[in-house]
Amino acid sequence: MRFGLVANLQREGTKQAVSDFLDWSKQSGTEIFLWDGLKEIAPGQSYCSFEKLSEKCDVLVSMGGDGTLIHSARAVGDRKTKLLGVNVGSLGFLTLITPQSMIPCLDRIVKGDYSVEERMALTVNIERTGETFNALNEAVVDNGPIGRMIDIRLQVNGEDIVNYRCDGLIIATPTGSTAYSLASGGPILHPTMEAIIASPISAFSLTTRPMIFRADDALVLKVRSQHKVASLTVDGQVMRELLDGDVVSIRRADFAYQFISFEENSFYRVCRSKLHWGVLPSGDSD
Repeated sequence: MRFGLVANLQREGTKQAVSDFLDWSKQSGTEIFLWDGLKEIAPGQSYCSFEKLSEKCDVLVSMGGDGTLIHSARAVGDRKTKLLGVNVGSLGFLTLITPQSMIPCLDRIVKGDYSVEERMALTVNIERTGETFNALNEAVVDNGPIGRMIDIRLQVNGEDIVNYRCDGLIIATPTGSTAYSLASGGPILHPTMEAIIASPISAFSLTTRPMIFRADDALVLKVRSQHKVASLTVDGQVMRELLDGDVVSIRRADFAYQFISFEENSFYRVCRSKLHWGVLPSGDSD
């Protein structure tokens, strides 16, 4: 089994985690490939570009926060390369492994003692430009740099559903349900579910609420902007300007990302820990 490594060196503790990974690979005799951005701290290894890394390995290890793992997933695309996130100093809903537990987890992967979670992705297309992007978390259409509301007409399978007067609309996967969608009042879904969430941002209506659609539904967003500008952001990493009248289509991608998981790191256990479920407010009790 071949391992690849991507790491965010701006995170405190990452260099030590990289060193531990290199020591493990040497002791275990495991073949590894490193992102070429690590040459300065890990000389004498096999390197390749970020885009080519997933072609070289069976498991891509991503050290950093959720953003680093999302960036790694974008590089993997529709390949079957498995993803393992190592959480280095952030909240981390996707990066479940700590640097302290990394080595035992790597040993378990070599032995085949792990599970694979398939996470659905979205394919996002801008009709005017023909550009297409894949999203692990979400696609967001919003009012861009000008703080004025825009109009978004949402169609599903050709049927008009709702006209939003809002700051924006988040179209999220179950994986993305604990990200921007959650912050905007959207529901939490188990990441292995198959569904699409539509969460409005500051909608000018008391009756407008988030909605959940079937995974195979085809969504179309028609944008109207009085100031002629809006924007599309995919996974918080790719942004494109939208013009008044632009159409954005969103559907389930024809592939799923492969995430390595371990039984002890269940989604609900992570939610209890990260979101402090069941923790009572502090203060004096009667």
